[in-house]
Order: sequence, then C-alpha cells, then structure tokens
Amino acid sequence: MAKKKRSEGTPATVQLTEAGVEYEVLTYEHDPRAQSFGLEAAEVLGLGRDAVFKTLVAQTDLKDNHGLVVGIVPVSHQLSLKALAAAVGAKKAAMAEKATVERTTGYVVGGVSLLGQKRPLTTVIDASAEGLERMYVSGGKRGLDIGLAPADLARVLGASFAEIRA
Repeated sequence: MAKKKRSEGTPATVQLTEAGVEYEVLTYEHDPRAQSFGLEAAEVLGLGRDAVFKTLVAQTDLKDNHGLVVGIVPVSHQLSLKALAAAVGAKKAAMAEKATVERTTGYVVGGVSLLGQKRPLTTVIDASAEGLERMYVSGGKRGLDIGLAPADLARVLGASFAEIRA
C-alpha cells in the first residue's frame, strides 16, 4: 500500500493544504533584536496591525488538554485573560509557561502557529477578525506568516470567535 504523500512546508501549511484552504505565505528576514514578533511582521510586511494576529497560549482550569487554550488577538492589542476564560467556560486563565507552550504545540515561542500543533488546542479568535477579508497568523516559524480568510481558519480549527482583546 502506498503512503500518502505529505505537502511540503511547515505543519501549519500542511494542515491548510490538506484541508483545501486557499492561503498565501509571506516571508521576511526576522531580526533577532525585535521586541515583538507580531509587530515586526506587520511592519516588515507592510500590513495593518489589526490584520496581523498573535498566537497566545493560556493555562485554564479546564480538564481538556491539561487546561491549555489558544487565544488569537491582533498584534496591536493585548489578550484579556478574563475574556478568554469566559469564552471557553473556564473560571480563570493565566499565560502558559514557555516550556509548556513549546512542548505542547511543537513550535518555538515567537513562531507558534495555531495551525499544525502537535496537540490541537481549543482556540478562540478575537471577534475583530470576522470583519476582515484576510487575516495574517504565524506560519510556524519566525519570519513566516500566513494570510487567509478568518472563516476558513475558524472552520479548519473548529475555533470560535469572541471579544478577547484587552
């Protein structure tokens, strides 16, 4: 029996390709001195700060996936941990530890994608994305972003939309 051939790219692009989602890949030379990976991407790629989203992993009191959930917010805003907890039915949330994030997602902090994670996590996308034709998220490594329709992203991930910006 022949093995199914996997697409080339990061786990994030592989997941989108296998799901038949239309997306674009944008690359740039990451500056290791950059203070904010998301703001760097928006600036270097010439994209609006409200169209580029950062992937943040939080620890909650939920039982699924050891309580880990993902919140996606524009790089121009902070994540409201209280709003994220409410969106997933948790009592509280705190930012997950770096080692936990990297071990669980399979990505390095600064290049964490909500797509193609080792262990898919419950994901909430900030509601501001719903009004966009295209949003940009990490493609799974520093210097790689993916542009796609918010509805396609939510469908592939089984994600929900909620107001989670601070």
